[in-house]
Amino acid sequence: MKVLVIDIGGTNVKVASSDMRVPIKIPSGPDLTAKKMVEDVLTATKGWEYDCITLGYPGPVDHDAPRMEPHNLAPGWIDYPYAKAFGKPYRFMNDAAMQALGGYKGGRMLFLGTGTGLGSALIIDGTVVSLELAHLPYRNGCTYEDYVGLAGLEKRGKKKWRKSVLDVVERLQAGMVCDYVLLGGGNAKLMKKLPAHVILGANSNAIEGGIKIWEQPIPGVPAKVPARKK
Repeated sequence: MKVLVIDIGGTNVKVASSDMRVPIKIPSGPDLTAKKMVEDVLTATKGWEYDCITLGYPGPVDHDAPRMEPHNLAPGWIDYPYAKAFGKPYRFMNDAAMQALGGYKGGRMLFLGTGTGLGSALIIDGTVVSLELAHLPYRNGCTYEDYVGLAGLEKRGKKKWRKSVLDVVERLQAGMVCDYVLLGGGNAKLMKKLPAHVILGANSNAIEGGIKIWEQPIPGVPAKVPARKK
């Protein structure tokens, strides 16, 4: 089975597949709608061969669609007719959970993604649990995302940002009782010294996770198969 993987981010939409592991980037941003994303992806991947689609989404999802509108994109994602637009079996996956699955090495692992916002997921003995930790209160009336997301990096500078990232990692690892932390996202590469129990994620993790989710379908939740017009 060949899988098209769409990783929807606040800065770029990254698109790859089972055959094309190096992703192409499509600019996103606060004006990106679901309709525009689908149009851009279909145009960029014209001629690609794939049997199904994984969409990594920056927010809570079920396996048919997003459950909440994104914080860093335009609204209109919940009720968009994805089945009609794609014409292929598809599955939504939280983007952090997708990256986590792609970099999972066993045991109990916490994933934290420091990109435009803060993504999070937990994997326990192979079971993926999406988390929403970004907007929980952290310090001075601000959230975790305010400190370790892109806004915190730009406002406070790299040195203070790195210190906050390590502090957040330690707090959340202790709270989730994890063996280790996988630190990913576009800004993770800015970190310098990491503790032994913190692993720096690879750029390929999201793509690998988007492919792996089809290798072991979730029991009781079939992939979305759109009805064909006669």
